[in-house]
Amino acid sequence: MISRDKITIQSMTTTKTSDVQATAAQIKSLAAIGCDIIRVAVPDMASADAIYHIKSEIDIPLVADIHFDYRLAIRCVSSGADKIRINPGNIGGEDNVKKVADACRKRNIPIRIGVNSGSLERSILEKHGAVTAEAMAESVLGHAALLTKYDFDDIWLSAKASSAKLTVQTYRLLREMTKYPLHIGVTGAGTEYSGIIKNAIGIGALLLDGIGDTIRVSLTAPPEREVIAAKTILKSLGLYPGIDVISCPTCGRCGIDVMTIADEVERRLESNMSRALKSKPAADKSHLSDSLTVAVMGCSVNGPGEARQADFGIAGCAGVTRGGAKEGEGIIFARGEIIKKTKMSSLIDELMEIIYL
Repeated sequence: MISRDKITIQSMTTTKTSDVQATAAQIKSLAAIGCDIIRVAVPDMASADAIYHIKSEIDIPLVADIHFDYRLAIRCVSSGADKIRINPGNIGGEDNVKKVADACRKRNIPIRIGVNSGSLERSILEKHGAVTAEAMAESVLGHAALLTKYDFDDIWLSAKASSAKLTVQTYRLLREMTKYPLHIGVTGAGTEYSGIIKNAIGIGALLLDGIGDTIRVSLTAPPEREVIAAKTILKSLGLYPGIDVISCPTCGRCGIDVMTIADEVERRLESNMSRALKSKPAADKSHLSDSLTVAVMGCSVNGPGEARQADFGIAGCAGVTRGGAKEGEGIIFARGEIIKKTKMSSLIDELMEIIYL
């Protein structure tokens, strides 16, 4: 069940926040490729003060990430942060939590409570005997109750683990227990390859359940990779517009170099997406709106049929042919129907011409 109209994509800067120019430049780069919300680390007052200047340079909301010192949160509020991320359990007692809540209430700034599997209170760990979904939920909801105690209810929740399974279990439990908006993701997921898989499993499972309002794909990789991965996850669920290139895994019938051609098709489509979406309908393109699916299939035996959901596609010919194509030729199809045969050397060029008519 997917019920969200818009799932926002978050990432986090890797620059020193006190370096205004470097941080603003990285945020602009991330925003240009689809990042909706950015989080910055605030370890000191210089970083908190820098937020005022960073905000004047960027066009997306900024979340200030605070630990241990409530004064940093208050300074970030006055500097123009759009949201404060805290763990109320580590900023020095209830009086300090109240001060942060008061400051955010006056400026209508939401607070995200961020709890990770590695930061649970000792009392909760002793009660549950281990890091469990119930323990994670109890921790984050306890912190939310502390904020509501001080008349603050503009709250977002996150409760992440490095285990995709535990992350999913925790958020499913939270959705049963509360209606607060949820920021989801798998934390400490690892390097790019394994981290994307963990996040795709965790985030994808939750979004399919209709759980999650904003996501971050946490990777030990440049933040641009996080944004691209997040967009890909959302596109695979039909929750994000853009290019979706589907391609076959290849077999002995393969008539083209699918890997090389798929990479080239994806590169050229991404670079020309604005042209594709602004073009007037031609042939059978009336269904195009803000998304485009293009298939690259290895052979013409079952390529068009398997890729019937694609707006357009290409397939090579090997042995058995279809649509009048011969060995060494390829076919271009739309919604499973063959519309043209052509030489392999011009297959990509002619596909692009048809898309951009």
